[in-house]
Amino acid sequence: MPALPTSRLESLLAPYLGSHPTPAPLYEQLAAYLDLLLQWNARTNLTAIREPEAIVRRHFGESLFAGTHLASRLAPHAALLDFGSGAGFPGLPIQLLLPHLRVTLAESQNKKAAFLREAVRTLGLSTEVFAARVETMAASRRFDAVTLRAVDRMPEALDAARGRIVPGGWLAVLTTGRDSAATEEFAIPATENGYLTLTQHPEIA
Repeated sequence: MPALPTSRLESLLAPYLGSHPTPAPLYEQLAAYLDLLLQWNARTNLTAIREPEAIVRRHFGESLFAGTHLASRLAPHAALLDFGSGAGFPGLPIQLLLPHLRVTLAESQNKKAAFLREAVRTLGLSTEVFAARVETMAASRRFDAVTLRAVDRMPEALDAARGRIVPGGWLAVLTTGRDSAATEEFAIPATENGYLTLTQHPEIA
């Protein structure tokens, strides 16, 4: 029996999705993702948040909120890099919301990368798991969007992330506090100081 029924997931996630259309299997896939995360989290520390509804709001909801804003800015088959994906946030929920995106989950910690591979297999996705530091990725690899959320050494990560974005592409950061340098900024629902910042990479003249 799933930790939460799909009807409860739909209710919890409504503030983050707004009127954005959702793929038919979204809530069933998120329920399977949640169950797998809870199973793995019992033996390895993937997330400090352990209560199912809190995981749905904080991890799934905030990730999907980012996905709704990226959807209108990216072509359907655009490439997205989730930098320091951890347990898959925000990249994996974005993949479920926007199934045609070509998502790469970059995570250098072996246990977390192993979880990501299992999640991708369980959910029947073609999502790439890059189990190494982004800095070791081929220099030629560039993405239409790069997402970051709660990564270590954020200033260094931001510099590395910017170098992976194609001209005209987007850097999406889920963070606390405001960023005056961002192109656009959105308050994350149900948080006191959570923001999604979107910054567009300059086009080449």
